[in-house]
Amino acid sequence: MQSKAEDISKLILETSAGKIEINLLPELAPKHVERISELAESGFYNGVIFHRVIPGFMAQTGDPDGNGTGGSGQKIKAEFSDYPYREGTVGMARTSNPDSADSQFFICFEGCSHLTGQYTVWGQVSNGMDNIYKIAVGEPPAEPDKIIFASISK
Repeated sequence: MQSKAEDISKLILETSAGKIEINLLPELAPKHVERISELAESGFYNGVIFHRVIPGFMAQTGDPDGNGTGGSGQKIKAEFSDYPYREGTVGMARTSNPDSADSQFFICFEGCSHLTGQYTVWGQVSNGMDNIYKIAVGEPPAEPDKIIFASISK
């Protein structure tokens, strides 16, 4: 029997900057894809802001507190791979502890190659990269963009 995560193909983010589609990569990070899917389907990400957006690097979201310190309360063991971080790669944010990923994730612009093998990759943007570049910049931005609605598409 296949797990729920293996049946999933995309995370759809309806954001204040526009729609973003992320191909899920369960072959690289099955536990992360499963958890992200659970959180999206439960409505956890709805209304969450992009709290850390650094031009030339990445846009980070997934913190219900909006300041980079919050999460869902469930840590996920690292699933590192040699999948190269490049524009549109989606990875899990974490502390210095490799097994501290929770609900926060980031979407790379172009300056993430040094993260390869050190942060779990679980997705790759397939549509809407132009909308990611529209997300308000800052740590946090003065007027942050947010995820209006997150869903899973098979």
